[in-house]
Amino acid sequence: MRTLALRRIRRQCDHHRDLRPGMTIATTITEALVVVDLQNDFCPGGALPVRDGHAIVPLVNRLLEQAAVRVLTQDWHPVGHPSFAASHAGAAPGDRTIVGGVEQTLWPVHCVQGTPGAMFHPGLHADRADVVVRKGFRPEIDSYSAFFENDRTTPSGLDGYLRSRGVRGVAIVGLALDVCVAASAVDAARLGYATRVILAACRGIDVHGSLAAATGAMRSAGVVLDTGDEPW
Repeated sequence: MRTLALRRIRRQCDHHRDLRPGMTIATTITEALVVVDLQNDFCPGGALPVRDGHAIVPLVNRLLEQAAVRVLTQDWHPVGHPSFAASHAGAAPGDRTIVGGVEQTLWPVHCVQGTPGAMFHPGLHADRADVVVRKGFRPEIDSYSAFFENDRTTPSGLDGYLRSRGVRGVAIVGLALDVCVAASAVDAARLGYATRVILAACRGIDVHGSLAAATGAMRSAGVVLDTGDEPW
């Protein structure tokens, strides 16, 4: 793994051979699939579970089979990360504070580097990924988006990787829809990618209207919310 963010797992060099009727090779090789944080701690039984988070795994695997460029993100926090409520005296999960100069929600301890909770869901075909983007690993700031730290300026390296592969559009899936998926989608659109979120392959937490706020932000950014049963 490169120390900043990216670990190359496998590079796909061939044109995809399993096209749906009506699809063109140009569409296949210029849209990347980004799978956000499909990890044990965000699934039932984990430290910060998203309701029915595990239920998207079969569809995500099918999408991974069909995508030409495949990216996984992985929340990867050091012990005592400042996004954890336990790192702040008297704080509780759900409280808000300043982390790295950015106001954010404090969370339960989750996705600590090297722990079982930080691993990908065991049913996910993670070996099909071309690259893994680890986020939240910097000890002074958190990261929701696949593209930037929460300061919205420090890059993860994903944008450069996608451009090196000739990618012009991204399809985003994963957990949680109203946190890291939405942040990734808004940033992708801001960077100029044709961006869509495949809703059937996402789950959200929807706390205090967060889902409505996130979907509104995505639409305002020009993100397509794909409701199709067969998104490819």
